[in-house]
Amino acid sequence: MDKPTPIKRHDALKPLSRDHHHGLLLCWKIREGLKRKIELDRIKKYTDFFFTSQLRPHFRFEESEIFPLLGDGHSMSTRAVNEHSRLEFLFKEEASKEMFHSIEKELNRHIRFEERELFRELQESVSEEKLQKIANKEEEIITPDPDDWSDKFWQ
Repeated sequence: MDKPTPIKRHDALKPLSRDHHHGLLLCWKIREGLKRKIELDRIKKYTDFFFTSQLRPHFRFEESEIFPLLGDGHSMSTRAVNEHSRLEFLFKEEASKEMFHSIEKELNRHIRFEERELFRELQESVSEEKLQKIANKEEEIITPDPDDWSDKFWQ
């Protein structure tokens, strides 16, 4: 079976793709925590930290800088904003296995949508000039390294 061809990412979107990689790692950490029967409060402390320090700034950046490039009311932007809202709601829920399963499933699906569909649409429909204007802007958002978390329950 042939492997799918990797998507060539525009340089201006690479920092967002790196953020997405960290989001996928969060999904894996949640799965590992549940598989290892880690106390839900320990997982919740990490997911709260991750949401506040990583995801929320990432969502705000996409909503203010990235999605407007597609134009008002673009269906992909609308979908992504709705998914951001749904994820924010899930992260605020009380810790439970169901809540963590929902976060893991929905965040994974959301990231795959942005990487495979929304970013492809951006690269195909937005001018090079407009993409260059957002280059390196995302890197201006200072966030703590999620790997610095002391309670590595997933290991």
